[in-house]
Amino acid sequence: MAGIDIPRETWATRTGFILAAVGSAVGLGNIWRFPFQVGQEGGAAFLLIYLLFIALIGFPAMLVEFVVGRHTERNPVGALKAIAGGAWSYVGWIFIATGFVILSYYSVVAGWTIRYTILGLQDGYLADAGEAEGQFVELASGLDAIFFHALFMAVVIVIVAFGIQRGIELAVKVMVPAIIVITVGMAIYAFTLEGASEAYSYYLSPEWGVIAAEWQSIFPAAAGQAFFTLSLGMGVMITYASYLGEDRNLAEDGAIVIGFDTAIAFITGLIVFPILFTAGVDPADPGAGAIFVSLAAAFGDLALGWIIGAIFFGTVAIAALSSAISLMEVVVSYVVDERNVDRKVAAFGIGIALFLLGLPSAYDLVLLDLFDLFADQILLVLGGLLLMILVSWSLSELAVDELSRGIGDLGSLGPAWIWAVRIPVVVVLIVALVLGILDYYEFLTGPFAEWVGGQ
Repeated sequence: MAGIDIPRETWATRTGFILAAVGSAVGLGNIWRFPFQVGQEGGAAFLLIYLLFIALIGFPAMLVEFVVGRHTERNPVGALKAIAGGAWSYVGWIFIATGFVILSYYSVVAGWTIRYTILGLQDGYLADAGEAEGQFVELASGLDAIFFHALFMAVVIVIVAFGIQRGIELAVKVMVPAIIVITVGMAIYAFTLEGASEAYSYYLSPEWGVIAAEWQSIFPAAAGQAFFTLSLGMGVMITYASYLGEDRNLAEDGAIVIGFDTAIAFITGLIVFPILFTAGVDPADPGAGAIFVSLAAAFGDLALGWIIGAIFFGTVAIAALSSAISLMEVVVSYVVDERNVDRKVAAFGIGIALFLLGLPSAYDLVLLDLFDLFADQILLVLGGLLLMILVSWSLSELAVDELSRGIGDLGSLGPAWIWAVRIPVVVVLIVALVLGILDYYEFLTGPFAEWVGGQ
């Protein structure tokens, strides 16, 4: 196989691997996507289902990706060729495609965070919601969006080009602790706001009637968010685990990663909703631009909102970068492993391709939604579902043996993990995929069809 003679890099330290995995999980999925998902899907009702999916679905699924990556020491395509072959080899391409599509529009959204950080430091934020929306529409598309999309992608290219230890590991050792410190500090600030009590009630007290009435919307959104925020179904955890150079306790590492990721997502809600309620902004305002309209307007209404907003959006930009480098690494690792291409050449070439694919998302928000819904609710869930079926039903013995490295005899825990993947994980992903396809069809025949008709 091409590229088999290339010495593969490894993580310098266990801390480096954990911070990289946490950095991948703690990105726009937590700070950009999570708040508007909570607001759009019923507040605490969504939070409850999301937390259940993280524990019952996310953790077992993450261990599957970990064992596949460490056992094969390959990228998703090479890994599935090695452990299954045949038609299963093509499943690896779903992971590559998912990461590629997500990063193309992810970079555009990350560019918005840079622009809004600068906006706060320069002119401050507009308190009027209508004016804030108009400002967002102006900044989120066109030349301004393309420039910051290019700037963000250039930074990602440089970090990934320097490799695992000198690029990704070094970067996340700075970025992830900074994200944790800043988010905790902002949550303490949000606690002092007058709207905090009402916000906590909305965020932390679920209404059971909402779950019963809206489960068809909440369940696929929560499943997709759980996979999205943990970087599952994208090949990231397979790729990162493939660089593990020694036997590690994967269950312990996975629990740490999920713990940090979920904590930061939860804390983000403790920041965002008190700010929205204090400013009198409706938290149910849906859409990808929610934090750039509703939250920016809320910052404009607060004393010292310009500096608080700049810190918040700067934190989002850092989190986005920590995730983006992991998504690019999935594609770069494939080109390096399977095509014997120099890492720097691969990073530059892939970065240019990602920039070009992201141009439609920078042109119009409807096209960004088109990419986001397809990648998040279909590609991501489909790839994860097929991998879970393969490992739990065909490769269960291999998976349990691999997980036991660094842990010891798993006893009854090994079969329990496999059955958790076989039944709950697979069933939830099948339901999420079907509902996600229906949602995407509604989007295609609704907002997207209207947009096409207006062109």
